[in-house]
Amino acid sequence: MRTADQLVGEYLSHLRVEKGLSKNTTSAYQRDLRRFLDYLQSFDLEVDSLTSATMQEFVAQLRGKGGASVLAESSISRAVVAIRNFYEFASKEEGFLNPIKEFAPPKIPKRLPKALSITEVESLIANAEREGDLISLRDVALIELLYATGGRVSELVALTTSDISKLGEEDTLTIRLQGKGGKERIVPVGRYAQQSIDQYLVRVRPALVKERRTDSVFLNTRGGTLSRQSAWTIVAGAAERAGIVQHVTPHSLRHSFATHLLDGGADIRVVQELLGHSSVTTTQIYTLVTIDRLRESYASAHPRAK
Repeated sequence: MRTADQLVGEYLSHLRVEKGLSKNTTSAYQRDLRRFLDYLQSFDLEVDSLTSATMQEFVAQLRGKGGASVLAESSISRAVVAIRNFYEFASKEEGFLNPIKEFAPPKIPKRLPKALSITEVESLIANAEREGDLISLRDVALIELLYATGGRVSELVALTTSDISKLGEEDTLTIRLQGKGGKERIVPVGRYAQQSIDQYLVRVRPALVKERRTDSVFLNTRGGTLSRQSAWTIVAGAAERAGIVQHVTPHSLRHSFATHLLDGGADIRVVQELLGHSSVTTTQIYTLVTIDRLRESYASAHPRAK
């Protein structure tokens, strides 16, 4: 029988090559499986000797039993799915029964995504630019594009110059985003974001490229591709200067993009396509936000609502 580490390596390769999962997803699975294998090793257990009871004890430890660090329920749920799917793969490779085939991950309570108000988004963008700091035009372009497209931060930092094009007689700017599983989508870009990206490409990016040959759109001060961590810092800094109390991340702009489109009457199928969701069920959580706002408006405005 192959070792546990060999099986995990083959499984992760299977996810990347055959399933087309993103680097971020496979990295998360790798961490989950490493934690799990360390747990088995601490009890001198082999991969094929796992029982449902042992799996329950592992989940209990993830929740904090025995002094271990506590993980969020969403992280525990992902870990259970990663381990269960790994065992499905390993059992077929090694010919043993999957002992946790029916083991269910914890149910995650449905949380409404927190969207910024339109005023907060405008303030965020305004505070991304810093007087006398030319590179802040890059920060404005990044935040404008996050909000204009609803793109994930990983998709935006991976953007290349060949992903940007203009279509039609009116030269409407569009960008090509590569989402989860390598799925591509084309997203139109509004006038404000277009002006910001044009300013950045003309006035700032050429100076950042320096001697490097790179087609990445968003660059750091050394001319390399801007990291996801740097993008988070840019958004957080603008939010702090804008005085926005709630925790603001690049994903907050994705939530705001979807919520504001639905508030404005956009079809949910269109929003699904723009977000790159494979199922409309994922997009439907945003409809709960708009219904909640309708309820609040009704309660405050209707004379017989209370």
